[in-house]
Amino acid sequence: MTYEQTLQYLYEKTPLYQHIGNKAYKPGLDNIQQLDTHFEHPHTAFKTIHVGGTNGKGSVSHSLAAVLQSNGYKVGLYTSPHLQDFAERIRVNGEKISKNYIIDFVSNSQKYIEQMSLSFFELTTMMAFCYFKEQKVDYAIIEVGLGGRLDSTNIITPIASVITNISFDHTYLLGNTLKEIATEKAGIIKQNTPIIIGEKQEETNAVFKNKAKEMNAPIFFAEEMYQLSQLKEDTEHTIYSIDNFGTIACQLRGWCQQKNTITILSAIQVLQHMCKIVISEKAIHHGLANVTSLTGLLGRWQVMQYHPTMIADTAHNEAGLKWIIKQLTAMTYERLHIVLGLADDKDTDKILNLLPKEATYYFTQASIKRALPASVLQQEGKKLGLQGSCYNSVMEAKKAALKDANDNDVIYIGGSTFVVAEAI
Repeated sequence: MTYEQTLQYLYEKTPLYQHIGNKAYKPGLDNIQQLDTHFEHPHTAFKTIHVGGTNGKGSVSHSLAAVLQSNGYKVGLYTSPHLQDFAERIRVNGEKISKNYIIDFVSNSQKYIEQMSLSFFELTTMMAFCYFKEQKVDYAIIEVGLGGRLDSTNIITPIASVITNISFDHTYLLGNTLKEIATEKAGIIKQNTPIIIGEKQEETNAVFKNKAKEMNAPIFFAEEMYQLSQLKEDTEHTIYSIDNFGTIACQLRGWCQQKNTITILSAIQVLQHMCKIVISEKAIHHGLANVTSLTGLLGRWQVMQYHPTMIADTAHNEAGLKWIIKQLTAMTYERLHIVLGLADDKDTDKILNLLPKEATYYFTQASIKRALPASVLQQEGKKLGLQGSCYNSVMEAKKAALKDANDNDVIYIGGSTFVVAEAI
């Protein structure tokens, strides 16, 4: 099979959450444990750091990988979803997994795919573990796919775990309260393994503390370890002043990255002092200043051009978009244009209620089955005072926004990871 045929086979034979949503979600670890036994437990060949949470786990995962990489370690990075190419999910020192490895792994696994009715995520998780073993990585940063307790990645025994924050997303699978969602996410807390919590939240603190106590796991709240303030921002970096650390330049520039930066630095401190990993201050500065170039991270407050300024961000739930809207409305511009598409499993009203009514909207849909039809999104937006036109594709909407905007305007593209993927 060619690379394209291999991916097509995967998409047809293994249900992909990215395409069909909750029908693809297979809770439970039976399949992945059987696969793990078959492949002789590849994840035990290297040390892992597990990263979960609702928002920010991609940024935190990539940043930790960039810092460890900057210190000279060979680092695996497993994240999801991909934006442009499947191979983005599995990287070693920023380099994507080879197409030939993907072809061979899928070809050799066809019997298991079809006999065990594997999900897409189960298979790709095992592919990542096997690849990292073959590549002889020192460390692998493993991002949780969905939830935590029953996620395929949760067969690992990490040296440390991180939970960034808890907010409402995938409620039909994880629960309808923050406490219920936190309980699922807390499933990655392991026996005698330090856990770093990115944000203290009244509804979830007790969940994490109780689980950590049950597992005899040292627990650290990032907000108790570091405080930071933003000093300035340029076209490439945001400069922060951080208590007990000094100043640091971060390539990830969205306002939400302030919380992520505290989480990252807290995780690094735990890795240094509890896990005895040598990480120099120089590596920390270099890694955070060069995250996107070192790891290939895309779609986090990504400035695609200037005059007009066009920004894309993968924030796709109420908590994430609150930060985006704060940052957008604080910018200086003549007019604001928003290219917007949502997945059909999101709380549309809550998200639309966050958005500024003075913007011009370009309602659209990504080319996936889960996309909310642009016409439905336009109708729902109109009810809430959001005015704009409807476009059948992201590229049509993007072109229309560029045509309408002048040099002093801002164009924002978002609402869905898949909209951003097509835009960039």
